[in-house]
Amino acid sequence: MVQPSSLLVVSRRPSALSLVSAVGEANAWGVQTAASGWEALDLAQSEASPALVLLDLSEGDSDGLHTLRWLRRVRPELPVIILSQAEDATQRAEAIRLGAQDYLSWPLEAALLQSALAPHFSFGNGHSELDLSSENIEQVHDEMFFVAVSPAMRHLRAQVQLLAQADAPLLIVGEPGSGKEIVARLLHKLSVRSGFSFLKLNCSALPFDLLEAELFGQDRRVVAGNTRSITGKLEISEKGTVFLNEITELPIALQAKLMRVMQEKHFFRLGGDSRVEADVRILAATAANLEQALADGKLQEDLYYRLSAFTIYVPPVRQRKEDIPLLMGHFMNRLSRHYDLQSRTFSRAMVQACKSYSWPGNLRELENFVKRYLVVGDEELALRELQRKLEAPLESLSERMEIVAGSSSLPSSPLNGSAESDAFRGERNSGNGSNGKNGHEDQSTEAGYSGLRSLLQSVRGETEKNAILSALEQTRWNRKSAARLLRVSYRTLLYKIQQYHLSPPSSYVPQIVPGSGIKTNGHGT
Repeated sequence: MVQPSSLLVVSRRPSALSLVSAVGEANAWGVQTAASGWEALDLAQSEASPALVLLDLSEGDSDGLHTLRWLRRVRPELPVIILSQAEDATQRAEAIRLGAQDYLSWPLEAALLQSALAPHFSFGNGHSELDLSSENIEQVHDEMFFVAVSPAMRHLRAQVQLLAQADAPLLIVGEPGSGKEIVARLLHKLSVRSGFSFLKLNCSALPFDLLEAELFGQDRRVVAGNTRSITGKLEISEKGTVFLNEITELPIALQAKLMRVMQEKHFFRLGGDSRVEADVRILAATAANLEQALADGKLQEDLYYRLSAFTIYVPPVRQRKEDIPLLMGHFMNRLSRHYDLQSRTFSRAMVQACKSYSWPGNLRELENFVKRYLVVGDEELALRELQRKLEAPLESLSERMEIVAGSSSLPSSPLNGSAESDAFRGERNSGNGSNGKNGHEDQSTEAGYSGLRSLLQSVRGETEKNAILSALEQTRWNRKSAARLLRVSYRTLLYKIQQYHLSPPSSYVPQIVPGSGIKTNGHGT
C-alpha cells in the first residue's frame, strides 16, 4: 500500500508526542514533530509535506489557533485535527470554525487516536484494487469526502481550486446524487471565506413563506406574539457561503429578491425596515435541465446569467469509474464505524462488477449497496444483485416494443391482456375446487401462483426475444446499433443473444464498405 508521507504532530507535550509516535510506528506511519507554529508551517510547505496535522492546543497555547489560521491559508487542503482539553468547548468550537477537520480531547487513549487518524491514511481494505493513497481523497466536512482518482474528477478538483478564489456567485450542475454539495463545500473550504459559516438551504423542501424567512429572516412584528426576530441564513453566514440546492425550485419572487441581494449587497428582513448588509458568496446547484427550466419560467433569466458566469459540471459516477474502488472502501470504512460493525472486504470480482454497472443513482446508490453488503455480509447475494441490475434494462422491453418492433409483434401482455385474466381465473378455480379440504385449497392456490409465475416468465422471455430480434433485423444485425436502439449496454445485448441462442439467418450476407474490407453490420460491429 502506498502510504502518505507523514503525520505532523505540533506539540510541546512529551506524553502526547510519545503516544502519537507509538501509534504511528505500530501502523507504519511516518511521524514528524514540531514544537512551534513557525516550525509547523515550514514543514507543511516543505518537500516532505505531511498528509495530516495533529495540532495540540491542550496547554492553552495562544499561538495554537493562530497556527491553525496560517495552516489553512498556506495549505487549505491539508486536514488538521486538534487536541484540546475535554472541558474547553469554546476553544474546540473556534478551531472547527477556522477549518479543523476533527478534534480529540486530552487525556488521550491510543485506541481513540488510532480510529481518528487511520481514515486519513488508508481507505483500502486489503485488496490491491482498493489500495490507493490518501492524496486521492479529501475530507471537506464531517462525513463528506471528495474523491479524485479519475481524470474527470482530477480536472474538477483543479477547476474548483481555481474558482474557489474567484469569490463570485457560481452554479453547480449535475445529476441527483452526483455530489454537488460536496463540491460546494470544497469550494468553501478552499476559499478565503473558509473561516466563516457554510449554510445550506434546500429550495425544494419548504413552502414559499418558510423559504423566505429561512433565507432573509423575519422581523418579530410580522407574527403576533413574537418577542424576537428570526435571523435568516444570509445574515447568519455573513462573510461566509450560502449553498442553495435545487435553485430552480426557488419561487420566482424569491429569485428576484435574491438577485437584488447579489447586486446591492444588502436586504431587508421579512416585515422589517432595517437594512442588513450581505457580504456572502452564493453557490447554487441544480439537477434540472436549465434550458427547460428557463423555457418553463422556473428560473429567472437574470439570475441564471448572474450565476452561470462560473459553472461547474459534476460528472455522474458512470463517467468516473476509476473512482469506484476508492469510494467503495471509503463508504465501507465510514459505515462500519457508524454502525459499529466489522468492516468487510471486497473481492476483485465484486469491484469489477461495481465498475461495470452504471449507477444511475450515483453516490447514493453506491453507498446504499455498500451498506447492504456490510449488514448482510453475503458477497454472492451482492453479486447477484448487481447482475440483476446489469440485466434490468431488458426486463422492461415489453414497454418499448411499440417503439422497436411495433405493437403487432407483441404477444398478449400478462399485465393488461387476457393472459392475466386467464391465469388468475385458473388460480381461483383451482383454489375453489374443493370445499372443505383446506390442505387441497392451499396446494391448489400454490400451484396456481406457480403457474402464474411460469406464465409471466414465459411471456416476458418471449417479449425480450422478439424485441431483440426485431432490433437486430432493423439494424441488419449490427449489434452495437441494436443495443443503442434498445437502450441497453452492448454487453447486456450479447448476453441476451447467447441466452436466447439467436443468430442471423443463413441467407444473410453482411454489407462491406467498398475497398475497406470492413463489415458494417452482421457480426462485424
